[in-house]
Amino acid sequence: MTKLIIQIPCYNEERSLGITLNELPRQLRGIDVIEWLVIDDGSRDRTVEVAQAYGVDHIVRLANNQGLAKAFMAGIEASLKAGADIIVNTDADNQYCAADIPLLIEPILLQEAEIVVGARPIKEIRHFSPSKKLLQKLGSWVVRLASNTKIPDAPSGFRAFSREAAMQLNVFNNYTYTLETIIQAGQKGMAITSVPIRTNPILRPSRLVRSIPSYVMRSLFTILRIFMLYKPLRFFALLGSLPFSLGVLLGVRWLVYFLIGTERTRIPSLILAAILILIGFQLWMFGLVADLMAANRRLIEEVQLRLRRKDLGK
Repeated sequence: MTKLIIQIPCYNEERSLGITLNELPRQLRGIDVIEWLVIDDGSRDRTVEVAQAYGVDHIVRLANNQGLAKAFMAGIEASLKAGADIIVNTDADNQYCAADIPLLIEPILLQEAEIVVGARPIKEIRHFSPSKKLLQKLGSWVVRLASNTKIPDAPSGFRAFSREAAMQLNVFNNYTYTLETIIQAGQKGMAITSVPIRTNPILRPSRLVRSIPSYVMRSLFTILRIFMLYKPLRFFALLGSLPFSLGVLLGVRWLVYFLIGTERTRIPSLILAAILILIGFQLWMFGLVADLMAANRRLIEEVQLRLRRKDLGK
């Protein structure tokens, strides 16, 4: 028997949740049981009452608002405990077209992928500003670089997970889960793909994008942190190459003047060159240490996966 659980992280969504739930399917070809799960992320309105009125099968209530990433992971844990074979994550603001859920889960049913990400038609979404569209492209490019995947719309929250893939997920970022989970999939060798999906008219402004400057800063920090976490050796190697190269150039410049035999000693330039070379070398050492720590993290995640399989085995 194949069970699909559709999870929806919610925070004060009483106005849009009913519209979203009304569009969700209860029957699909290839699926025996479909259940809905709502994660109430410390809402202060009637979100839970709306979910109950629409017959939501599972409600996970967080005592206070913990953010999208933690709400997402709370839903994943609850879905696994409820025996989900496939988990679909969607937003409570009805941004994604629920009629495309069959497209989203088809690669998993055909055993062609373990994670499927819905790719929105970014160029056609009118309420996305040019700067936001640019950030979407930048974020997706960095994620593709760090994960060795080909996902065109990394920030998309409309995605499906197989049970095995869901048990391997860990999210360290408090802001969003979208970028990190794709990088994890690439790092762990999970089969991940993308399918084109449709979007619905906007019901409310995005909670993640309160202002463009704030969104830019948070997105850049998230991308930087993810790169440090999952590609530490490459990150610190690139970071250390800058001062090391400048230091070498200054050292060569000093050596040239020394060989020419100028009257000025240029000792400050020599000291600066030594400092820059030392900084670059130290950053490379940080990269080696961080890479060793990343290997240790992978071992811990393997132990965690075995424990999850034992506890959540169907």
